Amino acid sequence: MPGMEFFGAAERKEINDVLETGILFRYNHEAQRNNIYKAREFEAEVAKLVGAQYAHAVSSGSTAVLCALAAAGIGAGDEVIVPPFTYIATVEAVLMAGALPVFADIDDTICLSADGIRKAITPKTKAVCLVHMCGQMADMDAIMAVINEHNLVLVEDAGQAMGASYKGVYTGLWGKTGAYSFDFFKIATAGEGGIMVTNDETAYKHADSYSDHGHDHIGSNRGMEQHPVMGFNYRISELHAAVGLVQTRRVPEIIQNNNRHKKQLMSTLGQVPGVSFARIPDANGDSATFLNLLLPDTETAGRFVAELNAAGVGGFNYWFTNMYHFINQWNHLKDMKTAAALPIEKFGAPQDYHNLDIPNAQAVVGRLVSFGIRATWTSEEVAALAKNIEAAARKATLVEA
Repeated sequence: MPGMEFFGAAERKEINDVLETGILFRYNHEAQRNNIYKAREFEAEVAKLVGAQYAHAVSSGSTAVLCALAAAGIGAGDEVIVPPFTYIATVEAVLMAGALPVFADIDDTICLSADGIRKAITPKTKAVCLVHMCGQMADMDAIMAVINEHNLVLVEDAGQAMGASYKGVYTGLWGKTGAYSFDFFKIATAGEGGIMVTNDETAYKHADSYSDHGHDHIGSNRGMEQHPVMGFNYRISELHAAVGLVQTRRVPEIIQNNNRHKKQLMSTLGQVPGVSFARIPDANGDSATFLNLLLPDTETAGRFVAELNAAGVGGFNYWFTNMYHFINQWNHLKDMKTAAALPIEKFGAPQDYHNLDIPNAQAVVGRLVSFGIRATWTSEEVAALAKNIEAAARKATLVEA
């Protein structure tokens, strides 16, 4: 993924700024920190990039989703519609908020579909936690029509799609709150880190306090601050924020490079019979972190993966068998294997997770093979990769060149 490709002097400079003050904690210590506030700068840079009124940095993309849910008022016993194709952190965040995940179907955008959401709505539905998967975006016009029709709260997990947009509005800003991830495998990385974004001042204040034991962060005496809400510790360190700050500045160039490489790959592979691509609702807003190929069926996708492995072509994911991104492998969720009882075990699950009606998800994810795009590739490297993918695809689809 691009973020890890660009560590250099700029990141070292920002880290050294923090080390020279000795203040790794993001709050207070005003006299010692020499006006160095990397978390604040990081938040401001993300807000500027995506056009958010408010951005709040936390310890991970996962905690950013949890803060986004809490800040949107999602909690104990609330039914929240979620996708079956996502990194499981999305579902974990809903569970940790005390809410109840309701799985809905996806479509060829590889995100929740408006029809899938509509079919999953019950009188108890409070929110939708929409995930923008693999650098793409969901079909927001159709989804917002359902959200508004049923007066639902929308929370966006754009962990894999920071910098993506739909008709000029960035992912994460369509709903009440949104979240981005800055872990090691995202478009920009802080090593670990996340950002909650919103245009709602109350939601921002709740997230700010919720992520730091309820502190209101008013004044210069931390021990005497007020605590308007209950919270916990999801703080980011100044060191992680320093890296995230620089990486966020790199995102526009990364997206430009990603799109150039992705278009080159699609131009070649689009000529291969039996190969198509996941639908991108707004190609102009694609962050292009992944090339998402669709094979004719699950059996062909399996042969394609085998051919790629035999040829030594790496850098791809077959999500259908991935242990952490698709519900088929989430036996710990289906059997509710927990270290300690979760609220869902008291309220009762709203669905039989062993028997879900998600035919599109089974069909689409079964056909989907995704390749990570590297921003530092040369045109020659992209051409060589396209040739290798094409050869494997033709063997898998039984279509010779």
